[in-house]
Amino acid sequence: MVFECIAGYRPFLHHLQPFTWHEKIKKKDSKCIFACEEMTGEVRFSSHLPQPNSLCSLIVEPMENWLQLMLNWDPQQRGGPIDLTLKQPRCFLLMDHILNLKIVHILNMTSAKIISFLLPPDESLHSLQSRIERETGINTGSQELLSETGISLDPRKPASQCVLDGVRGCDSYMVYLFDKSKTVYEGPFASRSLSDCVNYIVQDSKIQLPIIQLRKVWAEAVHYVSGLKEDYSRLFQGQRAAMLSLLRYNANLTKMKNTLISASQQLKAKLEFFHKSIQLDLERYSEQMTYGISSEKMLKAWKEMEEKAIHYAEVGVIGYLEDQIMSLHTEIMELQKSPYGRRQGDLMESLEQHAIDLYKQLKHRPADHSYSDSTEMVKIIVHTVQSQDRVLKELFGHLSKLLGCKQKIIDLLPKVEVALSDIKEADNTVMFMQGKRQKEIWHLLKIACTQSSARSLVGSSLEGAVNPQSSAWLPTLAEREQPLSCVVTPQDGETLAQMIEENLNCLGHLSTIIREVNEEQGSSMMNLDWSWLTE
Repeated sequence: MVFECIAGYRPFLHHLQPFTWHEKIKKKDSKCIFACEEMTGEVRFSSHLPQPNSLCSLIVEPMENWLQLMLNWDPQQRGGPIDLTLKQPRCFLLMDHILNLKIVHILNMTSAKIISFLLPPDESLHSLQSRIERETGINTGSQELLSETGISLDPRKPASQCVLDGVRGCDSYMVYLFDKSKTVYEGPFASRSLSDCVNYIVQDSKIQLPIIQLRKVWAEAVHYVSGLKEDYSRLFQGQRAAMLSLLRYNANLTKMKNTLISASQQLKAKLEFFHKSIQLDLERYSEQMTYGISSEKMLKAWKEMEEKAIHYAEVGVIGYLEDQIMSLHTEIMELQKSPYGRRQGDLMESLEQHAIDLYKQLKHRPADHSYSDSTEMVKIIVHTVQSQDRVLKELFGHLSKLLGCKQKIIDLLPKVEVALSDIKEADNTVMFMQGKRQKEIWHLLKIACTQSSARSLVGSSLEGAVNPQSSAWLPTLAEREQPLSCVVTPQDGETLAQMIEENLNCLGHLSTIIREVNEEQGSSMMNLDWSWLTE
């Protein structure tokens, strides 16, 4: 059953009933796993699997060794010797080894050729890339390995990331190899080769062959047609992986564009605030220079800041980058809408089904002494090859456009990063200049306050030294703040003059009276008798 799954037919004389070939097959060598009858009627034995088959080249030899154990004619030797340690026949140990193999299949998109590698458990991705370089000639720096989802393989992880666990992972999972140094894939592309039998009928489709042999030839023809369709399907999956990778790059570019626009708008707003504030500061500074505090060094620094701010306004201009990014977005949308970006293998699938139907019709025909040509099958083969050539030309043309667009994004990303870095640097510098200017303004204010306090103290000291007693007659601050109970207004000027004159007259009279009284008192004291003081 395993042999039939691999080759498509039974291992020994598959066109005969078992009881008819029993005597012939039991004489085979213990290593023989395949027997077929030649045109001459002679039976040919082989220890190798027949071609074509669907096995990877790396697994052919282990499977042949396993089949040699399982197809041994001697029932005592069948399955191999018993392992003394594990107490199992060798066939089970060999099957465990086969199932534990990790094989990576890599589709080289530059040549449409599949290469397979057996992975040791601890092999690194860089080591695998070195093996790929020896096989394909693509240096490791130019290699891009993509999964089916368009994700680049992680160089920090082991090479086993190329293999999925499970049945599908060990058989049909592909990693797609691209050459980053190329953006146009023009071939030459490796085409599936015809087997000798199929090539024979293609060279002369009208040749008559026995139905028995024709069944084998047509079965290989169906396998060839199916293989062409599968080759296209794998290449289409590679193109799809390239498209998904392009969309990931585009998403990253879009994210960076949004960050760039936001940073540019923030810088523009900060520069606008900076310009307005520094203009106001310069105006106020000019107004107070004549009677306030001045600093030529500070003024020069402020003007240099203003010039730098004008230069940084140019840094925030990103219109040219936005135009390039929008142009790329439009190009990517057109590529997504392109019919060549969708699967074009419908014709090949219908041709494959037509070939299968022809083979089924041939199987139903009696084999005794019947002959037929291969005209219809050859037509299908030719149409399939022509269809594959056409769709592959379209596929690789579309793939080249995808890779060209991706390269444009790769070239543009550093420019966006540089612009974003310049904007952030300008933003930080503007904020630093704004903070520095604020510190200088507060420093000036501190100096002004200090000088004002010093003048007040000096003025108070000088006033006290000139008129020390006058302060006693001056009203206090609290008294000066109290409203006067009686205030002479200017309208009462004449009355005030009269009052002053009357007061002066009264004062003169009073002085005269006091002087006269003093004189009279002195005279009366002298006229008294003071002789008794001498007795």
